[in-house]
Amino acid sequence: MSSRKLVLVVLAVFVLVLTTGVMVSQAQDDLTIGFAQVGSESGWRTSFTNAMMAEAEAQGITLLFSDGQQKQENQIAALRSFVAQGVDAIILAPVVETGWDEVLQEAQDNEIPVLIIDRNVTADPSLYITRVASDFVHEGRVAAAWLVQATASLAECDIVELQGTVGSSAALDRQTGFNEVIALFPSLEIVASQSGDFTRTGGKEVMESFLNSIDPATICAVWAHNDDMLIGAIEAMKEQGLDPADDILTISVDAIPDIFRAMADGDANATVELSPNMGVQAYQAIKDYLAGETLPPLISVPGGMYFPDTAEEEYAARSGA
Repeated sequence: MSSRKLVLVVLAVFVLVLTTGVMVSQAQDDLTIGFAQVGSESGWRTSFTNAMMAEAEAQGITLLFSDGQQKQENQIAALRSFVAQGVDAIILAPVVETGWDEVLQEAQDNEIPVLIIDRNVTADPSLYITRVASDFVHEGRVAAAWLVQATASLAECDIVELQGTVGSSAALDRQTGFNEVIALFPSLEIVASQSGDFTRTGGKEVMESFLNSIDPATICAVWAHNDDMLIGAIEAMKEQGLDPADDILTISVDAIPDIFRAMADGDANATVELSPNMGVQAYQAIKDYLAGETLPPLISVPGGMYFPDTAEEEYAARSGA
């Protein structure tokens, strides 16, 4: 091959690479992504939805949003609708862990990548590209570790537990982590446990049931799988003439604005943060996958732990007050 032909071939390859790169870039700058959300059962869930929408807008992503209203059948229908519309990718925040293989296989058969966000699924890992989430087990462990320390001077501590939605990974994993830690301390025991379905109303109803069936004077602490249920429980305690955070210790997960208000008012003791800001990691993971990169099975989103001493400041920052 002559040197002139060689130069032309090299130039042609170079132009092809550049063109391909531009096509990928343009595709990623003009993505349409379907987002199947659990619902709006809690303040945290609403913040999570708003954060996902805001980040999509900031990145120029067209986000097709579906509110599952806490029903798996609604989410499955949404995923099938996204597939029919030919979206570039799907983000699923699953209401429960099981029952996803069939619809995830349908997405894969249509070459549409699915990213799992927040709660987990027990489906074949090859059917989704990665999961972006907090470590729920760790959250439960941190909550229990705080309670161990807070009750160190007590001979015993009877705990009532407000569980999240039955079958959800957040409820299962937080319960697992919490139980792992308190099992090491015989003085701590869960004496009653029931689902409040991650809702404020559910938390109040369950706490009312506990207070009617158990002598309130024997309850040392309330462990709630999310802040909204605890806020409902605080209402129930006050209606019974109890002083939350004093008569009965409280620990929960999420770090929504209202729990900081409760801590500032002296009605709650501590919260473990579940950050709602997962959009940056989720959208970047999808872009990386579409660019041919290999993703880790889990992309962790970290969070902190908060107490009454910073509650006023955190409430003002998070609520816009």
